[in-house]
Amino acid sequence: MLRRETFLTPQGLKQLQKELDNLKGVRRREVTERIHKASESGGNVDNAEYDEAMSQQGFVEGRIRELESILANAVVTAHDKRGGIVDIGSAVTVRDPNGRKQSYKLVGSAEASPLEGKISNESPVGQALLGHKVGDEVEVETPSKKPVKFTITRIR
Repeated sequence: MLRRETFLTPQGLKQLQKELDNLKGVRRREVTERIHKASESGGNVDNAEYDEAMSQQGFVEGRIRELESILANAVVTAHDKRGGIVDIGSAVTVRDPNGRKQSYKLVGSAEASPLEGKISNESPVGQALLGHKVGDEVEVETPSKKPVKFTITRIR
């Protein structure tokens, strides 16, 4: 199987490790107890509580495997604030042609959370910003195939 590197910031590494520790140490035990109680109270056939607990166990074990894979292939990046070039870990502010400003934190795909302003280095905007500096104009192709231009105004 081909190994796929996963880029993480130091904060992202800590956050994913904390989630993995919680799943292995707390959630796994809670789900096992739920399965045991549900099987004692009504057997395994036509028991909604048992079925729900088994489903939860599948989710927990799947997420554990996913996190272990991410962490095993993690490449931790440290953003060099002195470099002045957008890389993973950079907080970037851009201005669109209408003068509206938007701020993003560029992270690896495992950390991406657009609602929190964290965009993946693999996203169209993330790819367009990588390697650029303040004052550069970047062009991003939107899903409608209409390009949008941004000017980088700040990198932290």
